[in-house]
Amino acid sequence: MTADEAFDTAHAQAADATKVDIVVIGAGQAGLSAAYFLTRFGVAAESGFVVLDRSFGPGGAWQDRWPSLTLSTVNGVHDLPGLAFSEVVDTAAGEVPAATAVPEYYAAYEKEFGLPVHRPATVRVVCDRGDRLRVETDAEVYAARGIINATGTWERPFVPWFPGAARFTGRQLHTRDYRTADEFAGQHVLVVGGGISAVQLLDEISHVTTSTWVTRREPRWSDEPFTSERGHAAVALVEDRVRRGLPPGSVVSVTGLPLTPAVRAARERGVLERSPMFSEITETGVRWRDGTTLDVDVILWCTGFRSSLDHLAPLALRNAGGGITMTGRLATRVEKDPRIHLVGYGPSASTIGANRAGRAAARELLDHLAAEAPQQ
Repeated sequence: MTADEAFDTAHAQAADATKVDIVVIGAGQAGLSAAYFLTRFGVAAESGFVVLDRSFGPGGAWQDRWPSLTLSTVNGVHDLPGLAFSEVVDTAAGEVPAATAVPEYYAAYEKEFGLPVHRPATVRVVCDRGDRLRVETDAEVYAARGIINATGTWERPFVPWFPGAARFTGRQLHTRDYRTADEFAGQHVLVVGGGISAVQLLDEISHVTTSTWVTRREPRWSDEPFTSERGHAAVALVEDRVRRGLPPGSVVSVTGLPLTPAVRAARERGVLERSPMFSEITETGVRWRDGTTLDVDVILWCTGFRSSLDHLAPLALRNAGGGITMTGRLATRVEKDPRIHLVGYGPSASTIGANRAGRAAARELLDHLAAEAPQQ
């Protein structure tokens, strides 16, 4: 049966939808954290809640990261509640690819706590059916009283629009498509973006070929240690945005780019001399407003991601400005519909905030469902 046939079958079997109290969508860090706390708060696996994950195996977006992103270069892998990363993975082996180590950790975590993760299960759409929310996947339909959405951002890479992009004869790819710098040998690579990924990939690429770096704004560097206090302060600023219904910003936009030893070495080599953003893409490269041009073979868009929430579109959660107004203790509850919590959105999009957000979402949603339950 094809995916489309399965989807049609799910529609036809609407009356046979599986009833559960809560559906958790996504099994990355935020989703696993929420699932862990649901079990700790007494919700039965399978009959009380399920976790739907579109991937074929554990690991969330980590399993798709480029091979050169290792435990020594990744910007932190935070422990999930109840089981430390170091209890599963040898953290001293710094050259282990993150795409191998984190899935190993997540797999052990799911097994340790008996989390009811169903995969592969792609959620196509969520609709409001009055007392329940209808969650349609490519294989099954669920009728849930509440949803904890933890789909993150990896599935929605963002590439800004520029005049002439369609006529560029070279190669364009996004951070999520990157595998190894060696594939660009002998080509000139234009790296676009001012985040941590842009800096890391620019450094790698510059060792095998020529490169140019462009950003919309002057990069802000930070040589302060990234303490938990700084992390929580940055998360608080992002949280304030979503509470006001604004589209979430990134944590790194608040903290600045860390000056690690690798970054310092790249600066000394002259790799991180940034140019301002171009205004147009030509057949062979880019052009700035002053008429200056640059021929390039590859444009690598390190321009971030957007929240993967298209399946929630029928619920009309967004306001006129495109944001979603969030409430609750840690800004995980959707103001328009308290049956829905978003973790991995806004302040919990980073691993710094995912665990606490998972706990808050689980507790608040259970309290709401208990208050809304029919009186006997």
